[in-house]
Amino acid sequence: MCCASNRSPHRRRAWKNRRLIVLRLSARFPLRPVVAVALGALHAVAFLSDAAWPLELAVLAALFALVARSARVADAARVGFAFGLGWFLCGISWIYISLHVYGEMAMPLAALATLILCSYLALYPALACVVATWIARGHTRYLFWSIAPLWTLGELARGYLFTGFPWLATGYAHVGGPLAGFAPVLGMYGITLGAALVAAALAALAGRVFPTRQSAWRACVLAVFGIPLLGFALTTLKWSSPFGPPLHVRLLQGDIPQDVKFDPAQFLSTVNTYLDLIERKKADLIVLPETALPRFLNDFPPSLVARLRQDAQRMQSTIALGVPIADPRTGYTNSVVAFIPGQTALGRYDKSHLVPFGEFVPIGAHWFVHLMKIPLGDFNSGSSRQTPMSIAGVRIAFNVCYEDLFGEEIIRQLPAANVLVNVSNVAWFGDSLALPEHLRISRMRALETARPMLRATNTGMTASIDPQGHVLGALAPYTVGSLDVTIQPMAGETPYARWGNVPALALSLLILALSWAHLLRQRVRPRGIRS
Repeated sequence: MCCASNRSPHRRRAWKNRRLIVLRLSARFPLRPVVAVALGALHAVAFLSDAAWPLELAVLAALFALVARSARVADAARVGFAFGLGWFLCGISWIYISLHVYGEMAMPLAALATLILCSYLALYPALACVVATWIARGHTRYLFWSIAPLWTLGELARGYLFTGFPWLATGYAHVGGPLAGFAPVLGMYGITLGAALVAAALAALAGRVFPTRQSAWRACVLAVFGIPLLGFALTTLKWSSPFGPPLHVRLLQGDIPQDVKFDPAQFLSTVNTYLDLIERKKADLIVLPETALPRFLNDFPPSLVARLRQDAQRMQSTIALGVPIADPRTGYTNSVVAFIPGQTALGRYDKSHLVPFGEFVPIGAHWFVHLMKIPLGDFNSGSSRQTPMSIAGVRIAFNVCYEDLFGEEIIRQLPAANVLVNVSNVAWFGDSLALPEHLRISRMRALETARPMLRATNTGMTASIDPQGHVLGALAPYTVGSLDVTIQPMAGETPYARWGNVPALALSLLILALSWAHLLRQRVRPRGIRS
């Protein structure tokens, strides 16, 4: 007994010395940013499967717990930035493919440009973590109350500033989970707020932040279970009703390789591929993808225009295709035109939200574009208020490629539109995560609007999506073919279609204001008085 008692102080001292060594090493080589990068990479993985939504919540909760352990604002900034860097480097690495493989930009420059973009996007989660830490100022419980609305505000800012790039926004991870029920009410950013609140509550419970405050502890438990249950309950509601008879649609996928798509010598081959697909079978609506025939409409051979008109009339099918237009009145536009049976005038939609460096060059950035060998041009934006096309008695709202990333813009054609149609060419990014990620985005737009969403793409993912966000059918990527579907047009107006992102923004600001007000009240409360 005596020997054992004599050894215990030595053991305690040795353990203390080892702990000091670990702490000193951690101070010199901080591990939290490394852990945050790994968490960010896991966060990107959560967008690959409908069943992965619990992973997204767990990863976000782990991030919030790391931020809570950051004593200084600078530490929170490093953690948030590292998380964002892992998130976007894993999730949008396909940017490198477009720059290097198809743009023929030198490998180091393409890698650097991708890193710069991901670093810029990582500033938004970093800023949310910084502001939450600054507001809390050592009061961990207030950090958990404020970080969820700040995370949502950061995502909103990322979707709007500098034309916006909300790709891989938090809410998209939940398109197949119980939180999807909030989409018709609060939109994707409302789902983001719900997910962040659940994650913050999980982190608070795991860290035992409120062990003596029963009301706060119960609120966390309620958030963890109540928010998903409420979202699930909302999925049972019907936000739209059938409008008219079903619509028979054919979605064409030409699988034209991107490296030869704009080669003038390949134009005839591309035309023949799509004419063969068009003429195989009639339908109410036949949709070709973005820039399906890669030449300005004005430069189409007259025989091609005549044949498309004849096919539309003979088959009694509306043929809609993505095509650039050079118009003396509107300038260059990335458009969708429709050959409608019995009409001489073409239906037309002009893309209104253009891609920086893809469809227009920001001021002072032409030097960067000159480093790439991509057929770019300064296109003009279409009107933000365009009337849906009337096809077979149904009103169709078209959008082009990246436009369906912006729910607040898609709803501009509602409630008039009965069907949403996206035409895309994601071949710029190869066989990458961009394809399934874009499909997930389109599913969210279907949920928000309670409308079917149809996608016609060059290489994938060509798909039909129902108003509940379920994929009814899809073509295998990198195959030539047509997806023949029958859809039911819908009418009605969801709360999100009416109010857009305003409720999600207002709710985030309200929660943040209440948290801050409570914190200020606690700071001025006399000592000895407990809330």
